[in-house]
Amino acid sequence: MRVRGAAGSQPAPVPAPRPREGLADRPRERLEAKGPEALSDAELLALLLRSGGPGRPAARVAAALLERHGGLLGLAAAGARELGAEPGIGPAQRAAIRACLELGRRVAARRLAPGTPLRGPADVYRHFHPSLRHASHERFLVLLLDGRHRVMRHELVSQGTLTASLVHPREVFRPALREAAAAIVLVHNHPSGDPTPSPEDREVTTRLARAGELLGVWVVDHVVVAERGYASLRELGWLDPREAP
Repeated sequence: MRVRGAAGSQPAPVPAPRPREGLADRPRERLEAKGPEALSDAELLALLLRSGGPGRPAARVAAALLERHGGLLGLAAAGARELGAEPGIGPAQRAAIRACLELGRRVAARRLAPGTPLRGPADVYRHFHPSLRHASHERFLVLLLDGRHRVMRHELVSQGTLTASLVHPREVFRPALREAAAAIVLVHNHPSGDPTPSPEDREVTTRLARAGELLGVWVVDHVVVAERGYASLRELGWLDPREAP
């Protein structure tokens, strides 16, 4: 039986059936069926974003975001403003991306939990490398140790180019004196990726080691962390072993 429309009008067109989506078009179902390792970077990022902008589905936004930043490593180094420059990335998506990347860094890090004995500069490198490897500027931190070289905590002292004037002994030793730390490890990163210490690194280390001797807080080491490894100024002989208590 044919249904007619109003007088003089043509029958309403029947909409064409929508093409059936395959499993490849549904990353959530693929995740459940095959596990997260089966998904591409763009698919995983699309799941995180959940939605895109008008006319831009999450998969397209995710692909554009990865292309803009050169992949996951570039995305990990991007700041909030850079992430927000991509159309379809709002405050909620930006926060989700940054939180997810930070969780990944924490999982990758072999954390020096409070009370853990510090065995050497390799422990320092493994602890700080995930958080410092992509930093776009230098960060200077101190790792506080008790009398048995067990980790207490770490504190950020300064950000910027490492100079003797920027890293002042007052700022470096304040947390150690406040919390009665017996020793400290100096830590900073090289955004260039090369951990080779500079003359400025040596100058700052010598200055702080002398200040620590006067204050009764031993500077155990100064570890430079970079993408391509680390350098220990004590292992290089830039800290006098006679300073050890």
